[in-house]
Formats: sequence, C-alpha cells, structure tokens
Amino acid sequence: MKDLEVVADKLKELLGAEGEAQEEMVALEIPRDIAVMVQGRPFKSETAMEIHFEGFQEDGTALNHAEIVLLPEEVPDLTIALGKNDIPITALHNHWLFAEPAIKYLHVQTVEKPEAFAKRLAEAFKVLKH
Repeated sequence: MKDLEVVADKLKELLGAEGEAQEEMVALEIPRDIAVMVQGRPFKSETAMEIHFEGFQEDGTALNHAEIVLLPEEVPDLTIALGKNDIPITALHNHWLFAEPAIKYLHVQTVEKPEAFAKRLAEAFKVLKH
C-alpha cells in the first residue's frame, strides 16, 4: 500500500478536489456553485460533493464512496454517465424540505483501487454544468 498522503494527492488531482488523508482514509470535497434556498433562507452547508476512500487493503483496494449534490435536471445525465462508467448508484434522495431548487443527493460506492474509481467518477462528472 502506497503512503496515504501520496494516494490522497493523486486522487485530488484526478478529481479536481480538495481534501486530505486522515485516520486511514482519504476525505475529499468538490464544491458546487449552486445557489440554494431552504425555507426561504440561503443555504450553503451541504452543497459540496463528498468523496471518501477507506478500508484500504494490502492489494491497494479500498471502499470508495461518494455523496454527489445535484440539481434535479442533472440527475438523468449523471445517472447515465455513472452507468457508462460502471459505477453503481446506491441511493438518490433529498435532505431538505422546501429547498429551491430541490437539490438531490446521489450516493455511489465500489470496492476497487481508488485511482480506478476516481478516474471513472471524474469522467462521469464531465456531464455536470456547475
């Protein structure tokens, strides 16, 4: 297993993300420039995509998972792109009532080498506009 900091740097580069290695995992974020109101109030606290890599094994594989923040109109294109990149979707839901726009949270996960997951996820993200 490579040094976790080296892995984190490579994953940040592949995904255009911010983050770091911490306590045997890599936690990354990709900010989204989405203006959201919840119950008429400005909302910024959960608009970044979160991507985690943890449970690293000696063969270099890990549990790779992400929570992706989407505008409703982005859901169809991203689900197609994830399918084309062999990334399974585990959930799609909302967090907030009375959100405008009605942002969605899509979850994905795999067990494989993090770099392989990150490359395919970055390819799928190309359909996103913001």
